[in-house]
Amino acid sequence: QVQLEESGGGLVQDGGSLRLSCAPSGRALSWNIMGWFRQGPWKGREFVAGFGSGGFIYYADFVKGRFTISRDNMKNTVYLQMDSLKPEDTAVYYCAAEFTGGVFKGAANFRSWGQGTQVTVSS
Repeated sequence: QVQLEESGGGLVQDGGSLRLSCAPSGRALSWNIMGWFRQGPWKGREFVAGFGSGGFIYYADFVKGRFTISRDNMKNTVYLQMDSLKPEDTAVYYCAAEFTGGVFKGAANFRSWGQGTQVTVSS
């Protein structure tokens, strides 16, 4: 497993924006396939966005048009730009890597996780 580190969470008002970052610490990680997930209160961990095989980008329906995933290969960092945030986006956001196969949007199919960063959207 590789340790991942997220940053960029915080408190923002309804309609605001945040940009999350995720980078591996320690050994270099090839993470062509990686994902962002979130876990809200009393909810399971759900897929938000990610890079799949072949460079395809996937988004959950509830973030399409509002969130944008991107990567800076020079910095070995993946970003999640979140715009038009809503109170229901409040959650701990995690990045995940080392996909083990199976359903891409399944949290159980990623081996390495960050510690999570809290995003709180106030109404």
